[in-house]
Amino acid sequence: MRNVLVTGGSRGIGLTIARRLAAAGYQAIAVARRESEEVRVAKAELSKAEGRLQFRACDLSAVDAIPAFVKTVRDEFGAIYGLVNNAGIGTEGLLATMHNSQIEALVQLNVLSPIILTKYVVRHMMADGKGRIINVSSIIASTGYNGLSVYGATKAASVGFTRSLAREVGKVGITVNAIAPGFIDTELTQDLSEQQRERIAGRSALRRLAEPDDVARMVEYLLGDGGRNITGSVFTIDAGNTA
Repeated sequence: MRNVLVTGGSRGIGLTIARRLAAAGYQAIAVARRESEEVRVAKAELSKAEGRLQFRACDLSAVDAIPAFVKTVRDEFGAIYGLVNNAGIGTEGLLATMHNSQIEALVQLNVLSPIILTKYVVRHMMADGKGRIINVSSIIASTGYNGLSVYGATKAASVGFTRSLAREVGKVGITVNAIAPGFIDTELTQDLSEQQRERIAGRSALRRLAEPDDVARMVEYLLGDGGRNITGSVFTIDAGNTA
């Protein structure tokens, strides 16, 4: 059974990815600071699935703890076949008035933490001669959005990291890709008014919002045989918002 680490796996897109992978026969190891009730419910529901849904706690903002965490996961589960860097925060704020501590927190969790985590996971993948890395970026990386300049910068960093790392590790059989979701129908967009949601959907070619499972399906594809010759690419999933 192939092991796949999914960060930010306690809710939203991350948990949807972990659920789909477990149902497809992978051992999905959801990672977050603490186990949510949604994770406990999902584990129970998937107890008879082809794969397994596991949970392991790790505060990824504490980068010094990441090397030991990766070693613990590898010792317990064996080779790590896939890594989905989904954890992140989306703090809004105008740059001119945003507190420095908020800027640092965004950059730390959205840029530094996934890079450090990938460093220690990819070492094992290189030794194994195979692996799949998927970074969750955002359409904001390329479109921009008022009040999300720092967030947009972190997601653009994810794309740059993806393209160059794909060059570094491709020769040893590892693929590295990014997914750029648009406005996804999750709890993070529930704060939008119905009018705002309709306006966003109205700007999309398909006249709707994409859903978490759309992202999960792309992750499943990239991890499977269909993704074996895809690397250094960015896949936009936004129902045609940027078309």
